[in-house]
Amino acid sequence: MVNIILSGISGRMGNKIAELAAERDDVKIAAGVDLRDGARADGIPVFASFDELAISGDVIVDFSNPSALPSILAYMEKTGTPAVLASTGYTPEQEEQIRKTAEKAAVFRSANMSIGVNVLSILAETAAKLLGDEFDIEIVEAHHNKKLDAPSGTAKALAAAVEKGLSFEPEYVYERESRRQQREHKEIGMHAIRGGTIVGEHEIIFAGRDEIVTISHSARSRDIFAVGALNAAKFLADRKSGMFSMADMLK
Repeated sequence: MVNIILSGISGRMGNKIAELAAERDDVKIAAGVDLRDGARADGIPVFASFDELAISGDVIVDFSNPSALPSILAYMEKTGTPAVLASTGYTPEQEEQIRKTAEKAAVFRSANMSIGVNVLSILAETAAKLLGDEFDIEIVEAHHNKKLDAPSGTAKALAAAVEKGLSFEPEYVYERESRRQQREHKEIGMHAIRGGTIVGEHEIIFAGRDEIVTISHSARSRDIFAVGALNAAKFLADRKSGMFSMADMLK
């Protein structure tokens, strides 16, 4: 049994993870950390911060937001507890802090916890190798109207996968209104849509002469991210240090 400390337990993803964990016999939410602390209906104790956390666990799962990162990293360094960091929108400085902490406690990072999205990333790199010299590339993502960062972390990860397959260094273009010029082949257009309750849509368009190749992923519920996070927690629980990703788990 893997005992999980769930950061952001009172949020939408936190509640979903707690719900699905209760249906499994290989993981357990031992405690939560959230500003909305106190007792929950399911009996899981919730603490207002990691400084107040009075229950230990085998691994942390964080689905809160980047502002919580400093306290999580401090707790990891103090206790050696590994962490699945599933939030997006980290700054370059925060990413560097994560890498340094991984020298002392294991970290699992993935821009998207869905297995399907990670397969999409592999397909994107392969398509870029085969089509990138002749086809223009555009990436479109859509999420609900409460999402703060744009483009999404997943869109950026997909762009990085595409870049790995290209024979040239691309230029990322996030808006074209001010450009007033013909599209350059080296560009990768990044487009973000925000509206309603869209869970997550990602599409990579390879547009060539008289033909278009499109690969995409559609998330129909948040369950896929919750299941991925719980499986990542199991994978990471006995790791002492190092950076890990979905690619490591899928091997």
